[in-house]
Amino acid sequence: MPSDMPAFEALPTHRQSFGPYRVCLVCLGNICRSPMAEAVLREELERAGLSGAVAVDSAGTGDWHVGERMYGPAADELARRGYDGSAHRARQIEPSWLAGYDLLLAMDLDNLADLRRMAAGSGAAGRVRLLRSFDPALSDDDPYLAQVPDPYGGYRDDYARAFDLIHAAATGLTRRFTEFLDVPAAGRQ
Repeated sequence: MPSDMPAFEALPTHRQSFGPYRVCLVCLGNICRSPMAEAVLREELERAGLSGAVAVDSAGTGDWHVGERMYGPAADELARRGYDGSAHRARQIEPSWLAGYDLLLAMDLDNLADLRRMAAGSGAAGRVRLLRSFDPALSDDDPYLAQVPDPYGGYRDDYARAFDLIHAAATGLTRRFTEFLDVPAAGRQ
């Protein structure tokens, strides 16, 4: 895990005493990695009985694809793995949105830098992390290993690799939410 990243245990506290913990997954165009991560994390939370306790969505830092569906190869990889991304429409994150999230998860170092610039001077700065910082298998201090590389325009294997990295981090994050959130087992949906 990069040395400038908070430890795995350091999930930001819930901003409010009511409502779900809100997570936004962020990549560049919101047509590949972040919508894949949104679908996977939602499903993992559902399986863990936490879908009512954690709200998940995604956005991109750029505006090139606003309103578009998930990029075909990314949607195909999700479908191949049993997930549905057909309802997704790309959005661009706005600085005003940051205050509404408990956790903002960037796919790579460029997305992380963009989010940190947006959050500078706000209470949101301490809620920005790399998604892969929640992958329990990630132990190297090389920040480049903590990224989900952008598969856009690549081969099927690039999308499969992105999915695998996302899935590992989503699984780790879901386990962390299970420990972190004060949601009695009977109250999980």
